[in-house]
Amino acid sequence: MSRPPAESEPPAGGAPEDDADGGRAGDALPRESEPAPAATVAGATARAGVRRSPAAALLVAMGILLTRLFGLVRSRVTATYLGTSDAADVFTAATRIPNFLQNLFGEGVLSASFIPVYARLLAEGRREESDRVAGSVFGLLAATVALLVAVGVLATPLVVDTVASGFDGEKRELTIRLVRILFPGTGLLVLFAWCLGILNSHGRFFLSYVAPVVWNLAIVGALLWGGVRGVPPDLLVEQVAWAVVLGSVLQVGVLLPSAIGVLGAFRPSLGRASAHVREVVRNFVPAFVARGAVQISAYVDLGYASHLGTGAQAALGYAQAIYLLPVSLFGMSVAAAALPAMSGSTGSPEAIHAALRARLGRDLRQVAYFVVPSAAAFVAVGDLVAGVILQSGAFTRETSIYVWAILAASAPGLLVATVGRLYSSAFYALQDTRTPLRYSLVRIVLSVTLGWLAAFPLPRVLGIDRGWGVAGLTLASGVAGMVEYGLLRRGLQRRIGAVGLPTRFLLALWGSAALAAGIGWLARGRVGGLDVLVSGSAVLAAFAITYLVATIALGVPEARTVLGRVAARLPGTSRGRRSGSA
Repeated sequence: MSRPPAESEPPAGGAPEDDADGGRAGDALPRESEPAPAATVAGATARAGVRRSPAAALLVAMGILLTRLFGLVRSRVTATYLGTSDAADVFTAATRIPNFLQNLFGEGVLSASFIPVYARLLAEGRREESDRVAGSVFGLLAATVALLVAVGVLATPLVVDTVASGFDGEKRELTIRLVRILFPGTGLLVLFAWCLGILNSHGRFFLSYVAPVVWNLAIVGALLWGGVRGVPPDLLVEQVAWAVVLGSVLQVGVLLPSAIGVLGAFRPSLGRASAHVREVVRNFVPAFVARGAVQISAYVDLGYASHLGTGAQAALGYAQAIYLLPVSLFGMSVAAAALPAMSGSTGSPEAIHAALRARLGRDLRQVAYFVVPSAAAFVAVGDLVAGVILQSGAFTRETSIYVWAILAASAPGLLVATVGRLYSSAFYALQDTRTPLRYSLVRIVLSVTLGWLAAFPLPRVLGIDRGWGVAGLTLASGVAGMVEYGLLRRGLQRRIGAVGLPTRFLLALWGSAALAAGIGWLARGRVGGLDVLVSGSAVLAAFAITYLVATIALGVPEARTVLGRVAARLPGTSRGRRSGSA
């Protein structure tokens, strides 16, 4: 079973932490390493041709935020018209099945294989060779994906019977129709990942992560067009599938001209004569195998959920849309900005390792500051989180509680899943794709095994409805993610030296989050009779303010940074006045 998140959902927004060792945070995480001398780090990174400041991660986060906001609008409209019906289950399964193309050949694999080589060539000033590598990778990707799309369309019935074995009759036939429609659009999104890798390596982050907004708009438009006209759910999801393909075309169309524009020369080819192209292919193979294993694990999840009753797959999909918010905003954004920077580091091995430690130390703290309260909110007030975002029409209060259980079960693995991306990026920057592969295989075996136990025997033992087994899937994924995180951290420390989150820092974050959860519970008692949008917003605001104030009181530097950025944008400040005049 895979992490509920991005491995099974397209990055288009349409495209699942605590200390891994429990209470002994001091033993689980190393002491904060001494920062490398500034001159050493600067000497190792100065030649890389991409942004080095936190502004890069901010641009990624802004783009992802816009995409995720529109993705939440898409999820809310989907929930309004489909709820947790059979049609919603079908649409959830049908969008996941072709995603193996994007997951095998998309951003994650290119991050491991293409970006490190391409960014290093840029840092060394070898533009002609970097253009040659980019053209060859584009051609090889396009040819391979075109072949797999054709095979996928022909083999759809077999794939559906394997992945969604709990579907039969009309539900199965509708899934087959949707998958065949969606395959070509998903293939196009692989080329979007190539564009994203090119632009990220050139320090152009914002457009890459905001382009998927058009994908979401196409789907929302189709849902509204059919929903307000009363189109039956089975016909509505078929219309939406065509909108997904249109959105994929638009999404690639937005980014491809910019990606080609930053290249000195764009000459697609299938050539592998270049040593650097062969290096990309060598790095690609273990990353591809790792992604393939993860994809099989994700399909196992789908198969498990298809046996857990009507609405189980849809509820899992809704929970993942919410779960992905902190993972995307605070994990993917930082990791995406960090990888080209780390890959472009040059100098002696000691200087490169010092640069990696300095970058990781800062980025890990930044990610943890935002992800820890997200996990606490999922546990304490997850029903209100789901209600504010999704509760409307066919998505009822009961559905919000169902999604809350899935979110709460995913919370223990949220921090490790997010910071694990940074550790993996560091391995990729070191041109090591095999170590993360070995660790991901361990996680997959654990998650598939634990997922079956938690989804099927556990509900029977507890005497609860089988539908609650979906929460068991996400809980098992989190436990397996903790094991992978521990392996990644230990393996990276052996390579570059001690790096991690300080114990005192983690205790401050979790203590503040626990206080915020308590205040949230008190606040919900005061506003319980109001509409969920009003009451939920009030409770979440109280939660966020409490967390910010508590972390400031405890002297967490990231808290003052957040407060400073907010204050700088207020009308009474000098920066706020400049923004207003602009």
